[in-house]
Amino acid sequence: MTESKIKRFIVSWDEFRRDSQALAWRLTAQKPWRTIVAVARGGLVPAAIVSRELNIRNVDVVSLASYDDETEHQGAMEILKRVNGTGEGMLVVDDLVDTGTTAKVIRQMLPQAHIATVYAKPDGKPFTDTFVTEVSQDTWIVFPWEVD
Repeated sequence: MTESKIKRFIVSWDEFRRDSQALAWRLTAQKPWRTIVAVARGGLVPAAIVSRELNIRNVDVVSLASYDDETEHQGAMEILKRVNGTGEGMLVVDDLVDTGTTAKVIRQMLPQAHIATVYAKPDGKPFTDTFVTEVSQDTWIVFPWEVD
């Protein structure tokens, strides 16, 4: 995909909060969660909102890096911080599932976890269990914390 064909979708803080709350509401009817696992960095904000909405205080972090911040393209996956366990009772929260690369690594790490994202692209959709909004594969979401 060339840079000129990428669509930019700018999300405001209010929109992101609303979408993260909608994610929490979709998860309320599902099994009780013992722990929320935020995927750093993008999943930190929605995990905070989801944890508040679901009244879950036990929050952990898994940290993975695959995007080059300068070029906005994915590279090799690097695990910076792991979470122990099988994933039983764990709700993994991220901002976006794009190609599914991060979700696949998390699924290997925590096979019984439930993976939830605010946004999902078609290539990554099969690797998440719950999401709120689907966006096209050629869309680059600009999150509120990325706006200067």
